[in-house]
Amino acid sequence: MGAGPTAMRSPITPLRLFEPRSLREALRLLRDEDPLVPLAGCTDVYVGLNAGTLPHTRYLNLWQLDALKRIEIRGDRLVVGALATYAAIARSRLVSRRLPMLAAAAREVGGLQIQNRGTLGGNIATGSPAGDSLPVLAAADADVILESAGGTRRVPFTRFYTGYRASVMRPDELIVAIEVPPVDGRQWFRKVGTRAAQAISKVVVAGVRAERPRVALGSVAPTVVRAYRTEDVLAATGDVAEARHTLMTEIAPIDDIRSTAAYRRQVAGNLLERFWRETEGS
Repeated sequence: MGAGPTAMRSPITPLRLFEPRSLREALRLLRDEDPLVPLAGCTDVYVGLNAGTLPHTRYLNLWQLDALKRIEIRGDRLVVGALATYAAIARSRLVSRRLPMLAAAAREVGGLQIQNRGTLGGNIATGSPAGDSLPVLAAADADVILESAGGTRRVPFTRFYTGYRASVMRPDELIVAIEVPPVDGRQWFRKVGTRAAQAISKVVVAGVRAERPRVALGSVAPTVVRAYRTEDVLAATGDVAEARHTLMTEIAPIDDIRSTAAYRRQVAGNLLERFWRETEGS
């Protein structure tokens, strides 16, 4: 069976795994051994491998690169390594102090097994519009740090995605970290799913109540949505009914096996109102 972009991998297709011992070696392999698919916690990739739906046969295992698992402060910025797991993020005192809505999102991802293996960088790279961490990063004005053998570049998270599961990241680049500037104001996060754990979000919202409010949503469009026009209304008038009306023009939910577009619109509006009500006076 061929290995073209639409081909399925058969049970006897040989796979090759590269295991770099350093970030420098990983970046060199990405440059010289193209194409390679980076692996970290594998919570998404293994599903495709087991189902035989991935055409790829060459993989780059990053799990041993401890330098990408660090969570620290550099200058005034919170820096979360791309291989930081959800469990590590939920436990981190730095994250809880600087970006509590990310800690809240990390506790909502899957079950304990997923939280112990899934990584922030993997959630970003996968690019699912239902990714629980993505609205948080959009509302926090985070930057994605990309690195290749040729150098490093910083991309604002709100400009990272170009479409459904598509981004500006090149094949020779890795996400190495997320950097988050200080976030002023009260942070808020809510996820609505079928059940409390092991559920993909129907709607997920992150918000910051400040002089200039921030609102971001997942599962309501092909990519995460930063609702700038809704923010404008909240900043100018504080009228949440008007803001809810505006929000409906900024999202484009669909019907799928998990929910309907109408339900997602209703829930998105309800969550916006709940965010504004619960952060009042902050």
